[in-house]
Amino acid sequence: MSIYLDNGATSFPKAPGVGEAMLDYVNNIGANVNRSTYEASSEAEMVLIECRERLCTLFGTEDITHAVFTPGMTAGLNMLLKGFLSPGDHVIVSSLEHNAMMRPIRQLEAQGVEFSRIPADSRGITDPKDILPLIRPNTRLVAIMHASNVCGTLLPVKEISDICRERGLPVILDAAQTAGHYPVNMKELGLSALCVPGHKGLLGPQGIGALMLDEEFAKRVEPLISGGTGSASDSELLPPYMPDRFESGTLNIPGIFGLNAALGFILDKGVQAFRAHEEKLTKRFMDGLEGLPLRLAGTKEINKRVGVISIDFTGRDNAEVAYELDKRGIMTRCGLHCAPSAHKTLGTFPQGTVRFSIGYANAECDVDAAISAIKEILR
Repeated sequence: MSIYLDNGATSFPKAPGVGEAMLDYVNNIGANVNRSTYEASSEAEMVLIECRERLCTLFGTEDITHAVFTPGMTAGLNMLLKGFLSPGDHVIVSSLEHNAMMRPIRQLEAQGVEFSRIPADSRGITDPKDILPLIRPNTRLVAIMHASNVCGTLLPVKEISDICRERGLPVILDAAQTAGHYPVNMKELGLSALCVPGHKGLLGPQGIGALMLDEEFAKRVEPLISGGTGSASDSELLPPYMPDRFESGTLNIPGIFGLNAALGFILDKGVQAFRAHEEKLTKRFMDGLEGLPLRLAGTKEINKRVGVISIDFTGRDNAEVAYELDKRGIMTRCGLHCAPSAHKTLGTFPQGTVRFSIGYANAECDVDAAISAIKEILR
């Protein structure tokens, strides 16, 4: 018996049709896009257009030219942060950020960019008003995650965004743990940019992601990479129009074919259905932990979290517990989850936690088996 509970790292299984769509491209189409007009190239281009349309539908935007393909979440955040911030600027982040956000910011700090963290309590709960004393005259950007990859706690993005809008501050969002798991609407949240990976809640393959950009904000971001686009080939200057401005080089077309199939599946089923299913399993899991000698990281309020459940097995070596779980067929992730600031905030640094992350394909029997395994290990 093998039970996959590491969907916070990458989803498994992928959505139905993902592998088939990628194989179809590789075996039967194979052509590049934006370089030629023969039938195979045009056929591939139509799938890219459909994928952009599906991204816009899922995330509440309309202009497909501002749905940019990226190599993944980390690349998208680097493109935004390094393309927008300059020496002397100040950026505000949360205290729960993943290193996909913090390492680029630390690099920028060495170049003269300043940053501040919005505090959170030991459950990962953030008070949006706590951003107010952090705003400075040189604050140019607020860059936050939607939900913690360590404890699953949701951040009050809309409330933070409302405060920022009144002060003319753009907000960019890391939706790595919510896209596909929880409703994400750019307009409703008041975002200037949204970064998503294709391989987590969107149920697509690794190596592909998307960057959704507000039209005005896109004009203020300097492209991090430049090169051939297949367009404006009479010039050595980067095209000023979207999405070409941010899509230099050959795109991961097999990945886009896979992502497109996954998005079709998600839109057909509905994100709310996935949310309800994962919320039910998360509650069942947390209820099963009651009374056990361990500490649950994050909030117990089910409507304020996603299906990422982190446990500190107090008095035990978390790595040993993860090993014992693996011997029983339960796949988890143990450690600091590329988020040292989050663990410090939650009081689980340096020992880390064992993380169980629920996906669309998990069932009640998976949760029950994990709880039984935990109880057996703790005897």
